Amino acid sequence: MTASRMRWIPRAIGKIVGGLVNEDHPILVHIIPMRRCNLACTYCNEFDAISQPVPLDVMTRRADKLAELGTAAITISGGEPLLHPDLPTIIARIRERGMIVTLITNGYLLTLARIDALNDAGLDHLEISIDNVEPDEVSKKSLRVIDPKLKWLAERARFTVSINSVIGTGVRHPEDALIVARRARELGFMSSVGIVHDGGGQLKPLGEREMAIYREIRTMGQGLMHVNGAFQDRLAEGKANTWRCRAGARYLYVDEDGLVHYCSQQRGYPAIPLESYTVEDIRREYRTEKACAPYCTVNCVQQVGLMDNWRSPQTAGVVSPTAGVSAPAPAPVTLAK
Repeated sequence: MTASRMRWIPRAIGKIVGGLVNEDHPILVHIIPMRRCNLACTYCNEFDAISQPVPLDVMTRRADKLAELGTAAITISGGEPLLHPDLPTIIARIRERGMIVTLITNGYLLTLARIDALNDAGLDHLEISIDNVEPDEVSKKSLRVIDPKLKWLAERARFTVSINSVIGTGVRHPEDALIVARRARELGFMSSVGIVHDGGGQLKPLGEREMAIYREIRTMGQGLMHVNGAFQDRLAEGKANTWRCRAGARYLYVDEDGLVHYCSQQRGYPAIPLESYTVEDIRREYRTEKACAPYCTVNCVQQVGLMDNWRSPQTAGVVSPTAGVSAPAPAPVTLAK
C-alpha cells in the first residue's frame, strides 16, 4: 500500500483513542443503502432482487444522525452498494461529517470512472470478498471475473483495498482461498481470510485440510487480521471465545429501513429506528450480554469488541441470539464477510 492510500490511518488512530476515552458512542456502523444485488449467491441471506435505493435525503439524515451519536467509522454494505446512483454523494457526506468511510462490494460493477468517483468522494477503504477462482453455481464472486477490476484498483485507487477470501466446511475448493490471498498481495492489497459461519453467524470449525490452508494465509495477513488473530485461531480450531460483544452499542447494523440491529446475522433486535436511537440505548446494549458471542465469526463485530473487552463487565443479562430475528431463512452454508 502506498503512503497516499494510507492517509486515513492517522485519523483512525485518533478515533481509536477517542473510543478508549469515551465508551458512549459507536465505533463502527454498517449502513445499507441498497438491499438489491446484481448477483444471487446461493449462500447469502443479505440481498434481494427487487429493492429500490434508499433515497439520498434519507441516507444523508442517517449519516448526520450517526455523526451526532459520535460514530467513528461507517461501512457501507448491501446488497450491492454500487447499484445506488448516489453512492459517491453518500460517501462524501460521511467524510464531511468527520467519519471514516469504508465500502464493501462484490466488485462486479467497478469501472475506471467509478473508481475515480470513489477517489473524489474521499473513500478511505474498499473491501472485496472473493469466494473462488472460477465462478460456480454457489458464488459468482470469482477471481477470474474480478481480476481485471483488481488491476484497475491497483493502478488508480487512492484508498486502501483489502481482499477477503473464505474457508471452511462447505467450501468446495479450499485451496482457492490461498490463490486469492496470494493475488491480493501481488497487487499490493491487504489480505484476510474469513471462516465459514451459518445463518446465525455461528462457527463451522475447520478440517485438517482447511486448517493447513488457513495457517498459511494467516502468515500473509495484515492489519485487523493480526489484531484479532488469536480470536480467529480459536474459532478455526472449533473453540469458543470469551469476550464481550458490544453490538447495539459500539457496533450498529442499520438496515435499509433505518432500523438498528445487532449485526447482519442477528437482524430483529433491538430493531429501534436510528432516528430515535439514543445514548441510553447505547448504554443498555453495551451492558447486555449476547448468547451468540462465544462462537460468533462476524469479524467486524469481534474487532470492535476488542476495544472494550478488558473493561466494563456486562451485567444486563443474556439476550438470546434468535430473539426477534427477522433475517430470511439461511441456506445450509453462509460465508463470512
